[in-house]
Amino acid sequence: MPRSRANTRERLLAAALDVFAEEGFGRSTVEQVCERAGFTRGAFYSNFDSLDELFLAMWEQRSQAMLAGIREAVTVAEAGVESESFDLEDAAARIVAAIPVEDRWYRITAEFTAHALRNPDLRSVMAAREASIQSTILPIVDAALARAGRRITDSEALGRALVAVHDGTSVQVLMEPDDRGIARARTALFVHVVRSYSENK
Repeated sequence: MPRSRANTRERLLAAALDVFAEEGFGRSTVEQVCERAGFTRGAFYSNFDSLDELFLAMWEQRSQAMLAGIREAVTVAEAGVESESFDLEDAAARIVAAIPVEDRWYRITAEFTAHALRNPDLRSVMAAREASIQSTILPIVDAALARAGRRITDSEALGRALVAVHDGTSVQVLMEPDDRGIARARTALFVHVVRSYSENK
């Protein structure tokens, strides 16, 4: 992709994040995104077919950043540590810290999820992308567990459980952002779920 087009695309994505957060996804328009980014509708439609496609590109961008953060967190936890002394709780804390819980992004994704539930085709796209993220995360978790002398017993169930933990505890963290106990409980629940769906080798 030419640099100028890539820059245009990045500016549109950044502008959309602001517009979606301020207006709500369902009330946002292509014109508002273009005005915020400083582009014409032509620039928008040369990069995206619709606001749905723009959101999915934004979601993919943030998902890749999250996965990179998770990989880095595990790498740091593993650095210079022998298998018998690998600390699963420390690794879990680092992984959870690498998965951001942001008020603006949560509101946007919650609204888009409601929108997708009304559109069977879009719902299928979202489900497929969620499955793709799970299939990417699980090998990372599996490798971390191996360092701790454990193995996954049910990959599909663990993947779904981790998504449920993230989604459920994100609401709690956002509702009471100053309560450190909730953040600690989020990490503890993550560890509990991982242990529940794994066993000693």
